[in-house]
Amino acid sequence: MLRRDFMKIGAGIAATTLNMQLQEIPSGTTGNRIGSSTVSQLKDNILRLRRLDDHLGGADTYQLYRVEVEKTEKLLKDGSFSGVTKRELLNLYAEQAQQAGWAAFDAGWQGDAKHLFEWSFNAAKEANNAELAGNALALRSYQLLSTGTVATDLTDKSFTIAANSADPAVKSLLFQRGAWTYAVGGHSEQVANALGRAEESLASGGISDAAPDWAAWAHNSTELQIMAGRCWTELRRPLRAVPALEAAMAEYDDSHARDKALYLSWLADAYLDAGEVEHAATALGRAFDLSSHVASARPQQRLTTVLDRFEEHKAVAGVPDLLARRPLHPVEVRRQTSG
Repeated sequence: MLRRDFMKIGAGIAATTLNMQLQEIPSGTTGNRIGSSTVSQLKDNILRLRRLDDHLGGADTYQLYRVEVEKTEKLLKDGSFSGVTKRELLNLYAEQAQQAGWAAFDAGWQGDAKHLFEWSFNAAKEANNAELAGNALALRSYQLLSTGTVATDLTDKSFTIAANSADPAVKSLLFQRGAWTYAVGGHSEQVANALGRAEESLASGGISDAAPDWAAWAHNSTELQIMAGRCWTELRRPLRAVPALEAAMAEYDDSHARDKALYLSWLADAYLDAGEVEHAATALGRAFDLSSHVASARPQQRLTTVLDRFEEHKAVAGVPDLLARRPLHPVEVRRQTSG
């Protein structure tokens, strides 16, 4: 059995077991009175569940994340709590909705993603959590790109929040995500500025214990290289894109199959721009291998788009075999239901 298949099965079993254990409202309640122990339990849940996104596609994880959103929504609606606890619940709800929205986006369920990102923004705003609200804006902007809309207005708002944040991890994440929106929009100067500010955030110090878990994952040099490589690929700057993506892919583990497949697709794109068709074919073939068992709409959609560029290179070694891997039907990721 391939390592990624083993990890998928193991993660799926862990997720199912955890979800069965967490179906009911946590025990730290007295009647309808919600205390800090309840919030702590729910925070622990989302921390553990978020790790599944490293190995599984959104169609596999969406229902798990949505259950957590609904638990907290019920507590906010029916529970009794202090002002401090309400703020904690709103922050938690915003974070859970972002995770569920990301899974919906990954599965290609754009309507669900839109609503969840908007709910997240409203909850974060009510909780006076500007950083979490900024991430909701960045995620919504990111998602809109897949529908053909370049929402730089949302990016600009998230940049204002990033600039005022004292947390380097939050700065890194928001500037990186904003750089991508600008890249798709063709704004090279803004891309360079955003990547530079993300790099400054990275250089300003490591991740503190207070850094939010939803932002900490992006605060490292490999993730920054990946985003820089993707942006410069989108802007057709292969001399900048290829070195960044090659270095990042050398460090990126195959167990992150969905994400690595996506990133290899940008490396293949950059190789084509540089005239290195054989290298491009090898990279895209590897991306197809990695994405073959991931319940995510994004890799197959992205890989098919890049594959179109190989039609004019059929005489190059390896390209006919690569073209034969084109899916016969559009990708469709079915919803997973509980019960």
